[in-house]
Amino acid sequence: MSLEAPKQLSSARLLLRAPSAALAPAVLDFDLRNQEHLAPWSPRLSADYFELASVQQRLARAEQEQAAGLALRYWLSSHEEPTRLIGQVNLTQISRGPFQNAMLGYSLDAQSQGSGLMTEALRSLIDQAFASPLRLHRLQAAVRPENKPSLAVLQRLGFALEGLSLRYLFIDGAWRDHQVFALLNPSWGDTEAP
Repeated sequence: MSLEAPKQLSSARLLLRAPSAALAPAVLDFDLRNQEHLAPWSPRLSADYFELASVQQRLARAEQEQAAGLALRYWLSSHEEPTRLIGQVNLTQISRGPFQNAMLGYSLDAQSQGSGLMTEALRSLIDQAFASPLRLHRLQAAVRPENKPSLAVLQRLGFALEGLSLRYLFIDGAWRDHQVFALLNPSWGDTEAP
């Protein structure tokens, strides 16, 4: 299923832009600025991850996945500084059929922490996920129990804890436990078929 997702979203303080080749230099700048900040929460990165050509390839792949309805991704910037990226939000592993689910991911610049920007960005993404044409039934997020800021964001957004997945992902040099959360789309009735 193809997805006609908006190329751009806007919230009170943020501009959310879909992946495009034009963003490559700004994405690389974000990645380099936040390499140390995001390392404890990220999988091992390839040797060429911080090269412009690699960033361009990732953005091209993300554009293709979005066009195919497999993912929904947005890069964040403030309205005041639209050329400086401060984060990203994404839905991946979009599943149709009886599941109607996607995995939620997000990251925010070290200097932008604690100001509610991620909550604001995710509200915009959730609105897209739960409305037509995507209209997913549920979103899932997996977070390391020690990632208190991320847990607080999910709590503010109404995600419910569903359980603990032991040794869930290989992160920061070891298999790490993750708490799994979900948010259900209230517009789906209990007996409504996909």
